[in-house]
Amino acid sequence: MFPRSRQRVPGTAARAVLAALAVVTVSVPLAGSADAAPSPQPGGTSGVLDSRALDRLQERAAEVQAGLQAQQAEIAAARDAMAEAEAAVQAAEAALAGAEGELAVHQQAVAGYAAAVYRDGGAVTPLTLLLSGGDPGEVLAAMGFLDVVDAHAAEVIGVAEAQRQAALAERGRAEAALAEARSRADEVAARMAELEAAASAVTDELDAVLSEVDRQLALLQQEQVDVNTQTAANWQAYLDGLTAAGVVAPPAAALRSSPSGLPEGLAPVAASDGSAQRGAAQLPRQPTSLLVLPAETLAAVTAAMGELGLPYAPGTAGPESWACGSLVQSVYGSAGIALPADQAGLFAVTTPVAPPDVLPGDLVFLGSGESGLGHVGIALDPRTMLAADARAGAVVVRTLPADQVLGVGRPSLGERPPVAAPEPGGGALRVECGNTVYPPTFDGARSWGGYPNGLIPPSAMCPLGPAGHSMRCDAAAAYRAMSAAFEAAFGVPICITDSYRAYASQVRLYGQKPALAAVPGTSNHGWGLAVDLCGGIESFGTSPYSWMTANAGRFGFLHPTWADPGRGREEPWHWEYAGT
Repeated sequence: MFPRSRQRVPGTAARAVLAALAVVTVSVPLAGSADAAPSPQPGGTSGVLDSRALDRLQERAAEVQAGLQAQQAEIAAARDAMAEAEAAVQAAEAALAGAEGELAVHQQAVAGYAAAVYRDGGAVTPLTLLLSGGDPGEVLAAMGFLDVVDAHAAEVIGVAEAQRQAALAERGRAEAALAEARSRADEVAARMAELEAAASAVTDELDAVLSEVDRQLALLQQEQVDVNTQTAANWQAYLDGLTAAGVVAPPAAALRSSPSGLPEGLAPVAASDGSAQRGAAQLPRQPTSLLVLPAETLAAVTAAMGELGLPYAPGTAGPESWACGSLVQSVYGSAGIALPADQAGLFAVTTPVAPPDVLPGDLVFLGSGESGLGHVGIALDPRTMLAADARAGAVVVRTLPADQVLGVGRPSLGERPPVAAPEPGGGALRVECGNTVYPPTFDGARSWGGYPNGLIPPSAMCPLGPAGHSMRCDAAAAYRAMSAAFEAAFGVPICITDSYRAYASQVRLYGQKPALAAVPGTSNHGWGLAVDLCGGIESFGTSPYSWMTANAGRFGFLHPTWADPGRGREEPWHWEYAGT
């Protein structure tokens, strides 16, 4: 995320951040000189997130997203209303057609009766029967037949008329329903047009906001590169100063003893309580003294400086990315001091020192009473630390917030009997390496780095390799490692079709495929935590898919259960990063 360059830091950022390497006397506690203030923007994206100007932009971006989500909900409701109106129209037209069909049947019956009378010589009356009849008995019989025929005709015509009237009434109701449905449809269409225009305007505004966020982020990231570079240069200058003074750093064991047992020529460093600190010394000279740290501490901090700029990724332990605990374990392990690889384990066994006595190389444990232990880094001075920082997404030099210090430990003093690390209380979520860890079932605003879903500036993301694809930096580091393992097995890297999905893209996709796409603002693609894959992985049962099911978990990726076969939304291509 942060290139390993060596550039000069402008302004205050160019000041030395290793205040603890300033000269001290035996009676004065270790402290920085007046002109050795840390950079005002240490911490990479952590520094960005602490910027009030950017906070206001992020708040505005969140407001815009909330408005767009609300409008999207209204659009969905309007579409539902239109569908209901169209269904009502179809039902009314079907009813009208049925009524007209019934009327036509009865009209045919009446026509048939009339045709029969016509074939019999026209209208049948008593007079025609008398004039054409024979004896009186025949006339009487014919008169009876006429009564029967007239009664039947009246019945048929009456039914036909009733059906006609019913058909007319039904047609009227159908026409009224149709008119109402059309009116509702026109109203919905107009409202939808207004909402879509508003959404388009908001999206334009959002793009402008994100552009400004990204611009500031890129500037501050470059300043972070400069801070990292200058800090490493300051550290090297300190090492060069030791060499020039003829100091050979003693082993840690030689600096653990009482002041009288220090190597010849070295004096103790004063502690905040007036005693002498264990694990450090100083070389008295004029006009000021030179801090002397154990050889193991110098080696560990030097190794940590070499990792500046590499990505943070939970559960990783180098060489391409680090978690906060694994970085500490690795650099001290390379110096000959074995330590645990997690923040809780480090807190448990590292021998504590008073926070005011913090020296370069000490471990600083951050957290709060509510969330418990949440971070560990390597102190560079009383105000600055080096850490694999989850919020920054990289190994960075950042401010050491005094109000969050839960403890300070000195690895060169050896281990203490293990103690329990502070745990979250009151239902608070766990914090790891400076960032809140959400459980897999969490369905709230899973924001990271302060950014809403789909509104992550490009500068806060890391590339996956294929052009145009990116994810959250820890997920990107894990993806690249997984793709390399896949390539070793199949000869080609993983094929990818989709990764981080901006909010505007989510809106467009939801409009195209509402039954398949996630509701805008909720997609794991919008957190930079999901990918859609191809090259055989998009089909269940293939060798590439089987490889993923067997190996993806090693890299923190999983296939969500909702996308499994038989779940109704089968998506073999969709994989999500859940950490390791």
